[in-house]
Amino acid sequence: MEKNIISLRDVSVTFGNEQVLNRVNLDIRDKEFVTLLGPSGCGKTTTLRIIGGFLRPDAGTVTFEGARINNVPPHKRNINTVFQKYALFPHLNVYENIAFGLKVKKISKEKIKSEVSKMLSLVNLEGFEQRSVTQLSGGQQQRVAIARALINRPKVLLLDEPLGALDLKLRKEMQRELKKMQQQLEITFIYVTHDQEEALTMSDTVVVMNHGDIQQIGTPEDIYNEPVNAFVADFIGESNIMGGTMIRDLEVEIFGKRFECVDTGFGENNPVDVVIRPEDIRLVEPENAKLTGTVESVIFKGVHFEMTVNSGSFKWLVHSTKAAEKGARVGMVFDPFDIQIMHKTEDSV
Repeated sequence: MEKNIISLRDVSVTFGNEQVLNRVNLDIRDKEFVTLLGPSGCGKTTTLRIIGGFLRPDAGTVTFEGARINNVPPHKRNINTVFQKYALFPHLNVYENIAFGLKVKKISKEKIKSEVSKMLSLVNLEGFEQRSVTQLSGGQQQRVAIARALINRPKVLLLDEPLGALDLKLRKEMQRELKKMQQQLEITFIYVTHDQEEALTMSDTVVVMNHGDIQQIGTPEDIYNEPVNAFVADFIGESNIMGGTMIRDLEVEIFGKRFECVDTGFGENNPVDVVIRPEDIRLVEPENAKLTGTVESVIFKGVHFEMTVNSGSFKWLVHSTKAAEKGARVGMVFDPFDIQIMHKTEDSV
């Protein structure tokens, strides 16, 4: 287990009358790819700015390798940032942009040439040294920005939605490239995005945020398969979220029907939130299921069909490689381990 490189303890930030961060506690391990994920205004970029030194918290402590850095300016932290708009120097070519940080440090020309060559190879831009950055594509500009940040060999690289301006195909390609770079360089990446797929694809750890609070921290698999509340379940992928009653350990009631589940510790006859992922539902003949409904819509999504099934009291989302006919009466079945039980929250659906 790698040691913690960055820790936030009870960090709070207020803008005017708005609480942007509310006593946030977070540990980030060395050599880890961490993604701060959440909707606009949840506090993820503010958290990144605090780590980078661009913003001071109103309360709480930020430590880097065990030392308090609340008042340390950005240029004195061993942390670099890649912004969404890249902030390249338009009057400098690719080589000069990448070399900029080393020139400021007055590194020898021979050393700079060697380091720039390594960075160009890392980001697959060999042969682009003399190209004006204004003549590059969005993906190429992003690679230059990453190389410029990495050439200073920071301990931590902060990335604030750097793929937001790229088209879908290039974005997916750059997701793979970023993860490959992080593993090759063995430095800590802290990445901000509102894109769930992006977070699940690249991260070792995902930090889900909402309204200035951390909702859940875990591996992509944990976040997707074991959401701790309705917000996380709804935000990470598509879900069927409904109210239920925990009859006793291992038994839950949904829409008046009782089902075996694998959860314990929720008490007896207590209201709970229930999550069932659309890909975990199988359509069968109505007589073979406790829950039935009518297929209202069928949409082909490429790798599966997305169907809406109206059971009267609830509209179910179902993903399957086989399509049912619109208007057909169907039954819905799922396994005990596909039922996820969560404590009721004020924001529950």
